[in-house]
Amino acid sequence: MDHTEPEVDQGNDDALIDKLRDRAWDPGLRFDKAQVPLAWIVEHYGQGAIERIQGRVIGRSNSGKVTLDARADEVASYFANSPREPLFPPITPQEVDAAEGILGRPLPELLRRVYTEVGNGGFGPDAGIASLTTGQRAPGHLADWHSSVRMHERNRTEGLPSSWLYLVPGGCTMEWHVSLLAVDNPVLLFDVDGWEPSWGEDPHDGLRNASPSLRHWLWTWACGGDVRAQVHDRA
Repeated sequence: MDHTEPEVDQGNDDALIDKLRDRAWDPGLRFDKAQVPLAWIVEHYGQGAIERIQGRVIGRSNSGKVTLDARADEVASYFANSPREPLFPPITPQEVDAAEGILGRPLPELLRRVYTEVGNGGFGPDAGIASLTTGQRAPGHLADWHSSVRMHERNRTEGLPSSWLYLVPGGCTMEWHVSLLAVDNPVLLFDVDGWEPSWGEDPHDGLRNASPSLRHWLWTWACGGDVRAQVHDRA
C-alpha cells in the first residue's frame, strides 16, 4: 500500500468526512482487503488470470473466493455496480450522547462526526472500526460486530486508562485505541499481552506505536495509505 503522506488539507474535516464516506460506502474499498469469487475472475479475465493473480492472493476461502488488496483492479470491477451504502448506517447525535454517558467522557468532535455522518463502524484499517453502539451484525455473520463501548468497559476492568477508547482490532493481541484526553487525540497501537502488572508495568508499557492524531490516522486510511507505516515507534 502507499506509504506516502496524504497530499490533502488535513485541517478540512468536511473534506475528510466526504473522503471517508466515499471509501467506507464502497463495498470493495471499505476494508484493506476484499473477497472476490475466483470463478468470476476467470469468467471476466480468462483462465490465465489464475496465474496472473497468484502472487497477489492474500487468502482463500472454502466458498471459492480469494482475498485481494482492496485496491486491486479485480476488486474494483467486481464491485463496480454494487450499491454504495454503509455496512452499518450512521447513528443519531442522541445515540452518541448516550454512549458518552456510559464512557464518562465526550468523544472528539471528529469521531462524533464519523459515527453520525459516515457509519456506525464497519469500515477502516485492519478488522475495521468498532461500532459505538452494540447489536450491529454484518450480513452472513453469526456474531455481533465489535463495540467500542462494550470493549471500553472490559478494558477498564483490566486496568487500561479510561481515556483510551477501543477503536479497531489490530490482529492477534493488538488493538487500536484513540486517546480521548491527549491533545489531538492520538491513535495508539496497543499490545494486550505487552505489559505485566506483576512486574510493576502499566498499560503504557504495552504501547507499540502511536499516530500523532485521529485526524492524521483517518486521512491516511481514507487516501489509501498504510496506518501502520504512518506511526511513530513507541516500543
